[in-house]
Amino acid sequence: MNNSNESPRPAASGPGVGGKVATVVVVALLIGFVLYLKRERSVPGEVKPAKSSGIPRLVDLGAKKCIPCKMMAPILEELKKEYAGRLEVIFIDVWKNPAAGKKYRIRVIPTQIFYDAAGKELYRHEGYFSKAQILKTWARYGIKFEGKKPAEAKEPPAGKPANPILPKTGRQVTPIILPPGEPTQQ
Repeated sequence: MNNSNESPRPAASGPGVGGKVATVVVVALLIGFVLYLKRERSVPGEVKPAKSSGIPRLVDLGAKKCIPCKMMAPILEELKKEYAGRLEVIFIDVWKNPAAGKKYRIRVIPTQIFYDAAGKELYRHEGYFSKAQILKTWARYGIKFEGKKPAEAKEPPAGKPANPILPKTGRQVTPIILPPGEPTQQ
């Protein structure tokens, strides 16, 4: 019997509680995925640590206009030519590409990062680094290059500072300290 006092219930419209929860979970996953992709996206001009090249890599992060970085430039070019095929040498200008400075977590320019052939970071140095010091660092990690040996490279005289002296002014070159956050041109 149909009781006239009872009105028929309307059919449920829309998803129930379970459907709403599933929708929220899917949306949260999509947002998380988008954020992940944004964080992992390649930076233009960025160089990834050596993984597939099978050779050690030296990444120097600096700027074309910083004095210690300018002093590093001929050393990097010499290493690149002298050890071609045995050592990959990369320079990244963090004033032109500030996201790279942030990604590599640098605080000072120039910064040299040493990677082994598998892409594992071995060592990090901040400031000017001579060719002899660079080769000695590789040797300390058991990486020696054929050709000129690290012992043949000229070592600065004992007692001299690692950062060179500018000939015209007689002042010692010091690395540029970057403010917290993204590197900016000063």
